[in-house]
Amino acid sequence: MPNFYIIGFMGAGKTTIGKKFASKIGYQFVDLDNYIEKKNKHSIRSIFQLVGEDGFRKVENKALLEVSLFDNSVISVGGGTPCFFNNMDIINNNGKSIYLKYTPKFLYQRLKQAKKKRPLIEDQKDDLLNYITKTLSIREPYYLKAHHNIEEINLKVSDLLEVFGLSE
Repeated sequence: MPNFYIIGFMGAGKTTIGKKFASKIGYQFVDLDNYIEKKNKHSIRSIFQLVGEDGFRKVENKALLEVSLFDNSVISVGGGTPCFFNNMDIINNNGKSIYLKYTPKFLYQRLKQAKKKRPLIEDQKDDLLNYITKTLSIREPYYLKAHHNIEEINLKVSDLLEVFGLSE
């Protein structure tokens, strides 16, 4: 079986469902941000502070190329990953991809409590919904290049199995 990539905006639940899906199909789970942190011995936040977003995106692209060589993996990528360099081509050429598609209001509800861990939104206190709406409109054309799109508020592993044509 191919690798599986889970993409979508920050707060969509990519890591949570990815771990469960990987466990169900007997694959390893790889969170790209965690992989970057371990490999670089810095948090995503400190990488942003040290080299800025452009520098981070280069580090992220290199990490994506590395994890794409793994076998039997479910890979959850950061919300911006598909939108830079040829990352979406790397994703689609090295496995099956799914976009977890949600409305800005739904994402806002999920992110308003979790802002402290996310460098791109930590300063968006009063304007978070507008930031999400604007950023999602820019990113969605990349996300929609995924092999599959799913918009399911109470997403379950069985939903992913069905989308990818796998049996329980």
